[in-house]
Amino acid sequence: MITQATGDASALVAPVAQTNAVEILRNDTVLSASLWINVALAGLAILLFVYMGRNVETPRARLIWVSTLLVPLVSLASYTALLSGLTVGTLEMPAGHALAGQEVFSPWGRYLTWTFSTPMILLALGLLAGTDTAKLFTAITMDVGMCVTGLAAALVTQSYLLRWVFFGISSAFFVAVLYVLLVEWPDDAARAGTAEIFGTLKLLTVVLWLGYPILWALGIEGFALIDAAVTSWGYSALDILAKYVFAFLLLRWVAGNEDTVASAPDGATASAVADD
Repeated sequence: MITQATGDASALVAPVAQTNAVEILRNDTVLSASLWINVALAGLAILLFVYMGRNVETPRARLIWVSTLLVPLVSLASYTALLSGLTVGTLEMPAGHALAGQEVFSPWGRYLTWTFSTPMILLALGLLAGTDTAKLFTAITMDVGMCVTGLAAALVTQSYLLRWVFFGISSAFFVAVLYVLLVEWPDDAARAGTAEIFGTLKLLTVVLWLGYPILWALGIEGFALIDAAVTSWGYSALDILAKYVFAFLLLRWVAGNEDTVASAPDGATASAVADD
């Protein structure tokens, strides 16, 4: 009897934490609005991108279009999960944190959004630059590592120091992604004839993606200098610009320059030719 009761009680811990998070979400209009805006814009973006890609025919251009379309599709599913309470919870902050001992709202599902959507952004950029498979694989795997260790940093509650250790590891992965974007791919894009649009999208991506770790550090998960609602709006604003605006600019260019995209050489082939 005692064993059964203990088991039943422990089974209630996760649902209770989830229930508290759902109540916070429902009672905080500003916080919930930061999620609803992304659901609405993701839906509109899907319809717009389907229309923009309706006449795209060449394989490389279609692959860019599909990978870009997946970005709002993933966001729509993820933000809906956040609003439903499926991927939110509350966490007790560890000693040393500004809110030590307090239960704080944790929309940890955002990290799932980034884990599945940001690799699609990099895939589209890599294809646009005509890069080789090794560089593309490096960028995508480093990006996934960045998102997963970022999730660990957000969920660790037994040690404040360990949160920052995981944050540092995530930042190291991010540096690898930045290296590929800023050093490796611009040369590939120049050979592919897509340097101008790649430069614009690269700058947009780098500047906006730098905003995420800064917001993490300032927000409820880091130093807690800004509250959960403001942090959530910050992430949502970055998502809107880094995903939907980015995708619109990319697809508009691809649709109007499909011949250039189709004739872009593979990075490995182009490098071999240059060496000869």
